[in-house]
Amino acid sequence: MPDHIVKSYDNDLTTLKSMLYEMGGIAEEQLAKSVDALIRRDTKLADEVIQGDQRLDEIEIEIEEKAVLTIAKRQPLAQDLRNIMVAVRIAADIERIGDLAKNIAKRTHAIDAAIPRRLATGLERMGQLSKSQLKLVLDAFAANDAVKAMDVWRHDEDLDALFNSIFRELLTYMMEDPRMISGCTHLLFATKNIERIGDHATNIAENIYYLVNGEMLREQRPKKDDTSTTAVHLGAAR
Repeated sequence: MPDHIVKSYDNDLTTLKSMLYEMGGIAEEQLAKSVDALIRRDTKLADEVIQGDQRLDEIEIEIEEKAVLTIAKRQPLAQDLRNIMVAVRIAADIERIGDLAKNIAKRTHAIDAAIPRRLATGLERMGQLSKSQLKLVLDAFAANDAVKAMDVWRHDEDLDALFNSIFRELLTYMMEDPRMISGCTHLLFATKNIERIGDHATNIAENIYYLVNGEMLREQRPKKDDTSTTAVHLGAAR
């Protein structure tokens, strides 16, 4: 972060980054706990995640208020203004990641039977990958490293591929045994939430690129989520 003639302005930017680091650390923990709670059907741990989401909401509001006050007082231009704008955008993405982790945790209360081992393994892999992507992109932000951010951006499709695989497996379970439809539906929503966390990590990566380079990323975002076009045989009409 560049030095400024007005030292208090440097302090404002440092404060914004510190709040974002706190948000990022909470979001990483919330994500890990939510997936673990779901796999183990640990409702107590799930409730910890649900209750912990409030802190992320509070910090996001603090960042927005700090950003508005800094712009009003310092009237920043160029990269200084980008620093503030990107901080607000990233805070919004992290807050949304917290919401998605909370939604995953809520599904724990709806799962009333043990998750098949193969599905549990897939969920664990998705959780680990999304957590890794989130950590890497937050590290890239801390270092103002657009190259590392773009590495996260390019690997979002890995998470999509895992989601596609689990989606098809869940469909198979539901078609083979209608009694599993309810539980599999909740797991489907949970896995989609994990996939969406990857999308928010990708959003953060794009904002880091903008912060460092001063222009928006023009490349088409890589995606492999094809579940919206997956055909499902519903049987003969009656």
